[in-house]
Amino acid sequence: MTPKFLRSDIDFGSLVPAFNEGLPFRHVVIDNFFREDVAKQLAEEFPAFDGPAWSVYHNPIEIKKALNHWDRFPKTTYAVFDFLNSEEFVGEMAKLAGLPLWSDPGLHGGGWHAHAQGGKLNTHLDYSIHPKLGKERILNLIIYITPDWQEEWNGALGLWKDDNGTPGELVTRIPNFFNRAVIFDTSQKSWHGLPDPVESPREKVRNSMAVYYLCEPRKEASERGRALFAPHGDQANDPAVLELIQKRSQVTTSGSVYRTNEDKK
Repeated sequence: MTPKFLRSDIDFGSLVPAFNEGLPFRHVVIDNFFREDVAKQLAEEFPAFDGPAWSVYHNPIEIKKALNHWDRFPKTTYAVFDFLNSEEFVGEMAKLAGLPLWSDPGLHGGGWHAHAQGGKLNTHLDYSIHPKLGKERILNLIIYITPDWQEEWNGALGLWKDDNGTPGELVTRIPNFFNRAVIFDTSQKSWHGLPDPVESPREKVRNSMAVYYLCEPRKEASERGRALFAPHGDQANDPAVLELIQKRSQVTTSGSVYRTNEDKK
C-alpha cells in the first residue's frame, strides 16, 4: 500500500488474527496510524469547536458536533478522506472484514466528530442498513486527532458485551490517544460509546475522523436504519429519554429529535 498518508509498515493482512480475536466483538487498535506530519496537519485543520461549520447534537443521549460536507474540508483532510474511501484502501479493509466491501463517499454519519468538555455519547448500536445505499454497514474506522490528550479527561471508546439486546458488561476501554486508529465490526451486536462524559480543559476537544465500510446485506443483518441508543443510569426510568431513543432509532423521525433547532435551520 502507498505510504503517502499512512505509516509505511502497516500490514492489514497481518492484523486479521488480532482483529478476529478482539473482545467483546471484532476490533483492532493501530497506533501511529498516519505519518506523523500528516497527523499533525490533520489536527491543525480541524475547525474551532465554537465555529459555524458544525452540525450540533445536543440532547440527553449525545452531546457532540459533526461535519461531513466535503466542500468544508481543508486540503489535507479532503485528500485523506478521499484516500480512505479509495478502492486501494477499501481493499485493505476487506481483508479484515473477510468479504468484499464498498466505501460510503457520502460519509453518512461519518466525517469529523468533536466532543468538548461535557461531551457525551450513550452506548449504542450503529445503523445496520444504509438508508440510501441499501448496503450493510460492517466496519467502522475511527482515528483520534487531538494531540496531547490525557487519559484522565475521559473520552475513551467503550466496547460493551451484548446482554439479550441491551449493553451488558463494559469489556474494553480504548483511550483516544493522538493518531490512534480503531477498526471494529459494527454487525456483532456491537454496543459502543463513551463510558463517561468528557472532562477535558475547555481548550481541549476530543476530535476524531470516522469512515464506515459497507457490504452486501447478509441474511443475519438487522434492518436497523438509524442508531439504537441505550439509556444511561437513571435515564432508564425517564419516559422522555425513552421516547427520544425510540424516535432517534427510526429513519422517519430521527432527524426531528437529535439535532438542535439552530442546526436544523
